[in-house]
Amino acid sequence: MSMTLSLFLVTLVLFIAMGIPVAFSLLACSLVMMLQMDMYDSQIVAQRLVGGANNFALMAIPFFILAGEVMNAGGMSQRVVDLPLKLCGHLQGGLGYVAIIATVIMASLSGSAVADTAAIGAVIIPLMSRSGYPLRASAGLVAAGGIIAPIIPPSMPFILFGVTANVSIARLFMGGIVPGLIMGFALMTVWFFHSRKLDLKLQPKASFDEIVHSALSSVWALVLPVIIIGGFRFGLFTATEAGAVAAVYAAVIGLFVYRELTLKTLYTVLVNTVRTVGVVMFLVAAANVSGYLMALANLPNAVAELFGPLIDSPRLLLALIMLFMLFVGMVMDLSPAILILVPVMMPLVRAAGINEAYFGILFVLNLCIGLITPPVGNVLNVITGVAKIKFDEAARGVFPYLCTHIVVLMILIAWPSLVITPMRFIMGR
Repeated sequence: MSMTLSLFLVTLVLFIAMGIPVAFSLLACSLVMMLQMDMYDSQIVAQRLVGGANNFALMAIPFFILAGEVMNAGGMSQRVVDLPLKLCGHLQGGLGYVAIIATVIMASLSGSAVADTAAIGAVIIPLMSRSGYPLRASAGLVAAGGIIAPIIPPSMPFILFGVTANVSIARLFMGGIVPGLIMGFALMTVWFFHSRKLDLKLQPKASFDEIVHSALSSVWALVLPVIIIGGFRFGLFTATEAGAVAAVYAAVIGLFVYRELTLKTLYTVLVNTVRTVGVVMFLVAAANVSGYLMALANLPNAVAELFGPLIDSPRLLLALIMLFMLFVGMVMDLSPAILILVPVMMPLVRAAGINEAYFGILFVLNLCIGLITPPVGNVLNVITGVAKIKFDEAARGVFPYLCTHIVVLMILIAWPSLVITPMRFIMGR
């Protein structure tokens, strides 16, 4: 078993280091494992590839990706920024608060850290730059706010985790609301003390009429998270149906209310959605092949035996897993990490009696931190392009907010009730 595990890890790291896409690296690792186990069969590979993508719950992913693309093209992102800008842009460091509030609101609309960071950053960073905000700190703050997107519903990583671990997606969605808000509040607290030290140009205070006009304009965007969360809370639809509702709603608002979404733009949106969905679904299919072979090789039980002495100490076990995941997040993107590691970790989590939805929320939050952690940091790469700064500058700018998120993670590990109690209250059980 140890030989199979070592072979899988070594070949996976080797293929990824060679620049081979993660999905193809997983397939290559699977073939190596099959040869090592002397059970090579191309039919198994084909069946598992098809079976991996043939899951109704995964239909939520293309719908939410489409909804996010439509929102950005249809003018919702601009209006989400405009309302907090009118409300608190005139405060000391006000644009920083605007950035955080906007990322939290956008998180409840699209659930994509990369998309939200790009959309909010393109609008708010030029404003911050013109007002004398340090570019490095501005970029770091927006990037740190962007990773809240996969925590507040709707969340594609939660869908992947729920399908992979056979955990209720509704519970993951509802359980992510409070941790996401805590992350936003923590960022605001750190920014409050940081902005006191800066000589910043204040924005003009908006009039009452301007605030009312902005609120009325953005209300269509703000209704969407209410529809999604309310639908889950009262059992009106599943995650897949919620994705379809979000996509149709965003298209109707963009076409007929804001009128910024044209048929030509809609075609581009559909093409971008198909490309993104193709990448994600092929990754899911490839991970199903490797997951099947891991199960045959009894790797989950091997890991459980390795951590066996810690099963009677769930808090310590959880802390060690989270520490391990912090390092994994530095070098591996969120989706492949979920698909590769969740099947290995879940038997151990269940044996220790850790709440599965609670673990899933912390697992995803941990990997989200990796999105702003060098050397890979996909969200960091996005913000460097948006803000037009060097990667190392963005890394220095995000550092205090990276530490803030790690502190939030530690707090949630120490006090599970901060996640579990609100989740049960919102779910009504």
